Amino acid sequence: MLKTVSGRQNDRGQSMASPAVPVCHFATKKAKAKGKGQIQTRVNLNAALVEDIISLEEVDEEMKSVMEVLKDNFNKTVNIRTSPGSLDHITVVTADGKLALNQIGQISMKSPQLILVNMASFPECTAAAVEAIRESGMNLNPEVEGALIRVPIPRVTREHREMLVKLAKQNTNKAKDSLRKVRTNAMNKLKKSKDKVSEDTIRLIEKQISQMADDTVAELDRHLAVKTKELLG
Repeated sequence: MLKTVSGRQNDRGQSMASPAVPVCHFATKKAKAKGKGQIQTRVNLNAALVEDIISLEEVDEEMKSVMEVLKDNFNKTVNIRTSPGSLDHITVVTADGKLALNQIGQISMKSPQLILVNMASFPECTAAAVEAIRESGMNLNPEVEGALIRVPIPRVTREHREMLVKLAKQNTNKAKDSLRKVRTNAMNKLKKSKDKVSEDTIRLIEKQISQMADDTVAELDRHLAVKTKELLG
């Protein structure tokens, strides 16, 4: 619980005025420090009590968003069986900027071994779409027939599985980069309040934010481990 101490007593028991100092009482639990065998104290600040300094709920939502983006990415692009939905959000660089493939092409499943991308509505983007598909990291080798892009689905080989694991790791590392940006932005925002609150309070909030980031990294790694096991069978 966060409260302030507005005064103290001198040696004679008389009350003396002093500036209000934020004091934070928080619940703790012991957890082993990762890889070090040490005991680490966890901070559990009440977000409502520090919302005037920084919104921990917003920081938490941003970190959760990073996790959700990775889950969505795994579901759509890192699968043993390539589906039309896997191609939907491949980014294509066009004269009008970066667009998702499904915004400029009609994607359909011709057979279990072939996906078609009809570029009739935007034929001028066909070459860029082919390049984007080829560079997607999904081990796809598209072929062009006029405004139609044929995308043969790779056979499920051990090499293909290992390639997907590599892609999953790359996507997880990108998620961690995004998470670091969230943490850095939160810390920078916190620094702006250093003249308004005590150093102890700032340190506690910094520790809380770092702890939230560490927990999210652990969650990202857990999802990667599950996906890796699924891909390798």
